[in-house]
Amino acid sequence: GFNVKILSVKDIKRGYVASDSKRDPCKGATTFTAQVIVMNHPGEIRNGYTPVLDCHTAHIACKFVELVQKIDKRTGKACEDLPKFVKNQEAAIVTLQPSKPMVVESFKEYSPLGRFAVRDMKQTVAVGIVKAVQKNETEGKTTKSAAKIAKKK
Repeated sequence: GFNVKILSVKDIKRGYVASDSKRDPCKGATTFTAQVIVMNHPGEIRNGYTPVLDCHTAHIACKFVELVQKIDKRTGKACEDLPKFVKNQEAAIVTLQPSKPMVVESFKEYSPLGRFAVRDMKQTVAVGIVKAVQKNETEGKTTKSAAKIAKKK
């Protein structure tokens, strides 16, 4: 771990993310696109399904807004566009929307913030990686040093 002078342990809550405020500050995601592999779901996953996502230390309910395409698990090639549902042992590209502010990043940029598990009924239903993120631009507090760098640009 590391220490921050102004913060105490009681100020930090589950799901908080530390980032470099000067170069690449973290922002909450409004929606994100992810590749999901369904492992152990008793039924079908459809649009509107809202399980809990476990990403880094955050546990936040996220809604499956749209099933974009069903893909082959091994090759990654598209099998079907805009499927109605996804079943066990199938993979899909989906659009997810967090119910609360949640920090995620694409798996290629920051792999620890790009992995997640989908949990429902006290068990892991699916796993996935984040492909792209639509970030909330109005969130976050800018430090004095980050503001100075922004003025220079």
